[in-house]
Amino acid sequence: MAKKNKNSALGGDDPVAIVAGVRTPFAKAWSEFKDWNEADLGREAVAELVNRVDIDPKIIDELIFGCVSAPMDGPNVGREVVLRSQLPQHIPASTVQMYCASSAYAAVQGINSLLVGTSQVVIAGGVESMSSARARFSLPLTHALQEVASARSIPDRLKALGRIKAGDLKPETPAIEEPTTGESMGESAEVMAKQYGITREEQDSFTETTHHRAAQAFEEGRMPEVMTLLTGDKFEVAVDRDTMIRPDTTQEKMARLRPVFDRKHGTITAANASPLTDGASAVMLMRKSTAKKLGLEPLAYIRSYAQVGIDIEKHNLLLGPTFATPIAFERAGVTLKDMDLVEMHEAFAAQVLANVKIWDSKELCNSLGLDKAIGEVDRGTFNVNGGSVSIGHPFGATGGRMIMQLAGALERRDKNLGLVTMCAAGGLGLSMVLER
Repeated sequence: MAKKNKNSALGGDDPVAIVAGVRTPFAKAWSEFKDWNEADLGREAVAELVNRVDIDPKIIDELIFGCVSAPMDGPNVGREVVLRSQLPQHIPASTVQMYCASSAYAAVQGINSLLVGTSQVVIAGGVESMSSARARFSLPLTHALQEVASARSIPDRLKALGRIKAGDLKPETPAIEEPTTGESMGESAEVMAKQYGITREEQDSFTETTHHRAAQAFEEGRMPEVMTLLTGDKFEVAVDRDTMIRPDTTQEKMARLRPVFDRKHGTITAANASPLTDGASAVMLMRKSTAKKLGLEPLAYIRSYAQVGIDIEKHNLLLGPTFATPIAFERAGVTLKDMDLVEMHEAFAAQVLANVKIWDSKELCNSLGLDKAIGEVDRGTFNVNGGSVSIGHPFGATGGRMIMQLAGALERRDKNLGLVTMCAAGGLGLSMVLER
């Protein structure tokens, strides 16, 4: 039986509840969902969520969505989701961006709206369609084309076109790099692996486990939040599970792959890193009293959350879980030993293993300015249904996926406390404690 805690969740006697969660299957970019844009993927998740909860959409007060690569022709993806779904158009909607933690941050915004009383029912989620990310024109070419469009005569247009150089015609393809440092997340992961002594063998072993756990979770029906999405030219193809999970993968197979970011001395490969992914997620939030009035049984409650920014001149930018988790624990009045389950975002196997190694070392925690070690992680209760390396990582949707995955696992196992923790680009981190 689940143990009850003396400390209350956010909202005291009327805590903020997660009542349901739905997500699309996650698919490798440019594959099954290559013809879906962000708003349409998000609409499908939200529509399924509302249908499953079976409430009158008119009582929904707000929709908040996360999206990292928002389209230029519709950057408020949240509002487009409302306009393209059965939701009443009077529902205000916004789009937030916190890189990999975007949909978790959307949930935080929804939690805050519920706590201050400006909303009673909130849908929070996120979406990413890497298949829809577009190449950009160079800035000089953009300026020249603007001059051409505003020119009043043919000579003026020709003059503007004459300023275009050959190099200006080269498109800027979408890239996953830190704007400030110019380094990719993978390069940061390589630095982290070397700094903390995370071997290739350890990474591939972790990767094998996360694939096997995700595959087993689907086989045993432990992913009920994943909806079936019809796709194809005539919507004749039914996708009902994540497409990148490899149940038969082994360390031996992965050992054949070459490193991607440091080809000579590196350990990060296409296998032990999260792949570029398309997908959407959505969770419904409300206070406990509202759920009771509607006859809904909450999956879990929000005990605490914490967001951090890291000084990336001093520390690796993938240390978000290490910096955010102690704050979330302090606010919740708990420790790692109290956690029945832990969900950590798997941007890279190396990033996960490095954070876990730091958590268990007072010396390493002290070197980062923390007073004490966070604690030893029990691998048996860590990412029990797989994580981003196997499931996939649609940037804007992963936080919502993790929240609902943890809430569902707590319910099925009749456990009480769980942690969601994420790193994010830009040296950001977000942790959240859930309780039943």
